[in-house]
Amino acid sequence: MDKIIVICGPTGIGKTGFAIKLANMFSGEIVGADSMQIYKKMNIGTATPDIDEQKMAVHHLINIVEPDEDFDAGKYIKYADKAIVDILSRNKLPIVAGGTGLYIRALLYGLFKSRASDPEIINKLYKELEKSGSRALHDKLREIDSALAEKLHPNDSFRVINALEVYESTGTIKSEQLRNHEFKKERYHSIKFALYMDREKLYDRINKRVDIMLDQGFLGEVKSLLNMGYEKDLKSMGAIGYKHICDYFEHIHDYKETVRLLKRDTRRFAKRQFTWFRKEKDIIWIQPHEIDKASRLIVDFLN
Repeated sequence: MDKIIVICGPTGIGKTGFAIKLANMFSGEIVGADSMQIYKKMNIGTATPDIDEQKMAVHHLINIVEPDEDFDAGKYIKYADKAIVDILSRNKLPIVAGGTGLYIRALLYGLFKSRASDPEIINKLYKELEKSGSRALHDKLREIDSALAEKLHPNDSFRVINALEVYESTGTIKSEQLRNHEFKKERYHSIKFALYMDREKLYDRINKRVDIMLDQGFLGEVKSLLNMGYEKDLKSMGAIGYKHICDYFEHIHDYKETVRLLKRDTRRFAKRQFTWFRKEKDIIWIQPHEIDKASRLIVDFLN
């Protein structure tokens, strides 16, 4: 079974820098595992590795699809598998790095086959959508499955309806089914590191990173996307940061409040990521400065 390294953890903690150091130490190349960095034209708000970082190590699976293209965990597996095969064929070490837990889990263990949906319930929910709108359905989902609702944009009607159908058909919320699902056996032999640090220190890093993004021209990036015709109800535009700036442009919040909400929601997102990775098996928790410890463990793993 092929061996890969996995680096995961919350946003803003330093996964890119950590992965680059390991790539240079072990002749590796980085395979992104970020559901937002896959999009083109969205580099600032997604903290996509910049030109200098890409010169320091080869990166795969960044800037590969347009903002209005559909992309999911199934497609991620196909792209990542192809990149890993390519990297291994050149006797390099694949280093999967990112914060999208579902992508990493799917890559390592595969995706489960979903049950057949109930067409009557689906039709009923779509009639509800036509009558009451997407926000009403999202509010309904929030009442029964707040964890999943928090991850879905209110305009993501397809996934909201899918989650409501699961609940009405089975009596079990979809997020619980995902947590309890037994994934297939391992697809790769991996050693998995999750980065952590003091919570307040991380939150301070997140706040500063938001300020840096804004200084780098985040507002201009979002304005450019809107001018190119990418609408705010796209899945990509519903991501943290982009939806906040869209709301600012629509005068829903003033600039000061927009920045406050962006920092708050990014911190909350990091907290949810911590929760996800704590539930994953065989994770080695390590601090970003402990690169030597990680390298020793990788040497043992490879040997």
